[in-house]
Amino acid sequence: MDLFEQKFQLSMSSKVALLNRITHYIVNRKGKQMRPMFVFLVAKMVANGEVSERTYRGASVIELIHTATLVHDDVVDDSNRRRGFFSVNALWKNKIAVLIGDFLLSKGLLLSIDNNDFDLLKIISVAVREMSEGELLQIEKARKLDITEDVYYEIIRQKTATLIAACCSLGAASVKPGSRYVEDMRKFGELIGMAFQIKDDLFDYGETQIGKPTGIDIKEQKMTLPLIHVLNQASKEDKKWLINSIKNHNKDTKRVKEVIAFVKTHGGLDYAVSKMKAFQKEALQMLEDYPKSEFRASLELMVNYVIDRKK
Repeated sequence: MDLFEQKFQLSMSSKVALLNRITHYIVNRKGKQMRPMFVFLVAKMVANGEVSERTYRGASVIELIHTATLVHDDVVDDSNRRRGFFSVNALWKNKIAVLIGDFLLSKGLLLSIDNNDFDLLKIISVAVREMSEGELLQIEKARKLDITEDVYYEIIRQKTATLIAACCSLGAASVKPGSRYVEDMRKFGELIGMAFQIKDDLFDYGETQIGKPTGIDIKEQKMTLPLIHVLNQASKEDKKWLINSIKNHNKDTKRVKEVIAFVKTHGGLDYAVSKMKAFQKEALQMLEDYPKSEFRASLELMVNYVIDRKK
């Protein structure tokens, strides 16, 4: 990861001083860096501890493109904070933030093209397309609040799981291009991503501070699994009250708290936890096909961390 840090910083360099200042700010406020870790651990697991320059490039491309999407997300959401720090748009305004996102995206694409990593580029490009589609599908459905559980899974598969799937697929492709591991690990990453997003949904009902306030999904009319399950099980009157609360009273803190309490008492959280654990179990079962190694053990830890994390 230390070597990756150096290579990643180099991949962001520019002749424009303002760009370098902003990318330096971004790099120094990095998050958990789960995504590059998935790239390296998968590569090492399928290639008996070997990684190549392609693996480092793949991890850099993922991180460049992931960072680009976060910078753009903050503009779209009009968000002033990211991981407890000021967001790029809060410090440098929207126009610069959009341009920074575009710059990072192009840097990622060029890093692949300049090294003829077209197979890696395809994996990433598919992920970006899916993420955009997932976000738009969520917006479309949020207007009507008519999300079924299947549609919800499709949204989170595209929005969240597709990027973690790309990390794992890319890790395998960087060392074993064209092998069965590439699709195998994509599926593995997708399962982790599904569990990861459901865990995020559960935080919305938690008491602990995790960087986003409790009830924010309800305030933003985002349909999460605990809520979808309870809506599907509710009586006509309760369903009417829930939908009215989310559509017309989502800024009323007292009403949002009542919705959260209703979802909790009607088994929404327990149901979501059981689904999350099913995805976790399936991901862990996939790892059993691989010989035991420290890399497999680390991946197992990562899968469990996704479920057990506190933020």
